[in-house]
Amino acid sequence: MKIALLHYAAPPVVGGVETVLAKQAEWLTRYGHQVRILTGRGQTWDVRIPVEVIPVLDSRHLDILQIKASLDSGYVPAEFSRMVERILMSLRTSLAGVDVLIAHNVASLHKNLPLTAALHELSQMPEAPRIILWHHDPAWTTPRYAEELHPGYPWDLLRTAWKGVTQVTISAARQDELAKLLQVSPTQIHVIPGGVDLPEFLCLSPHTRQMVEKLEIATCTPLMLTPVRITRRKNLELALRILENLRQYLPDAVWVVTGPLGAHNPSNEEYFNDLLRLRSRLHLEGSAFFLAEIKPEGLSTPEVADFYRLADALLLPSREEGFGIPILEAGLGRLPIFCSDIPSLRALGGSYATYFNPDDSPEQISRQIINRLSRDSAYQLRMQVRTAYTWQSICEQQILPLLEKT
Repeated sequence: MKIALLHYAAPPVVGGVETVLAKQAEWLTRYGHQVRILTGRGQTWDVRIPVEVIPVLDSRHLDILQIKASLDSGYVPAEFSRMVERILMSLRTSLAGVDVLIAHNVASLHKNLPLTAALHELSQMPEAPRIILWHHDPAWTTPRYAEELHPGYPWDLLRTAWKGVTQVTISAARQDELAKLLQVSPTQIHVIPGGVDLPEFLCLSPHTRQMVEKLEIATCTPLMLTPVRITRRKNLELALRILENLRQYLPDAVWVVTGPLGAHNPSNEEYFNDLLRLRSRLHLEGSAFFLAEIKPEGLSTPEVADFYRLADALLLPSREEGFGIPILEAGLGRLPIFCSDIPSLRALGGSYATYFNPDDSPEQISRQIINRLSRDSAYQLRMQVRTAYTWQSICEQQILPLLEKT
């Protein structure tokens, strides 16, 4: 599908709407769509996404500012209609062959009313692409704009339900606000929130991103991390059984072991094979991950740190430890800690960690994990963000289905 996104400005201009536009463009491109940007100010930031700059689309274009000054006082200058025609011609040319146009805030704000009027005229033409009006900040419901808005055309375009377009806004509160303004049912307005780019926000390295994408774990939660080498004293078979039980209650739970095989005992290879067979018997191939299968030599320190930022909790089921560096790392990463109740780990974790006897049943330990996480408000919010507010989940669950309906 050929998709164009429209806004007054685009990256590298910094702003909330500019960021949303950029992320939508990037994720729609990842899913195979041909995406382009139409904007008044900005430049190409991704070679896959062409940016066409049409200066008069900018809210800060000098001619637009002069027209706005007159409009703010309640007067429609003669230049208004001429600018509308100029912009309309540019849009018709630039949108030739485009299937869907997503216009951000153009039908919400009065920052460039000639653009709003031109887009409205275009939306009523038979050759127009399908148009989605994406509302972030309705001017008519914002008190600070009250003196700049007046009854009649063109201001009323911002509080009129345009025929034949799809209406989208960013929250349930905005949906109610917009429905009253446009005098339509809230059900006629889709709610699609903004989001966060998880790998980018967590500063994951390119190689870590590749691993995360390959394993498809970016939105899985809770993600339990065990950053150790694969040796028998780490008791990793217990972690597998804990995961099996945990997934009965938290079906998206995953477990990641970052370390390679222990370097000094030949029997570690046999132990690793035992773990792989156990994983298979427990049907955990899609949820228990040994990164030694991807990178046998082990992850670099920055890559391990990436997984700490991605993880929801630390799980250390060791039967013996001389010290316990992962406890310290989890402390810096503010991760909940679930670990064996052995002297070295208790000395480091103190009252902060949740301890279990390594001879306890997997059911007992998974119950401890669930109880601890259910009381952790930070984890609950993190889980909600990971599952519903990443650009990946928003694109997959809401934007792509909307495009198919439009």
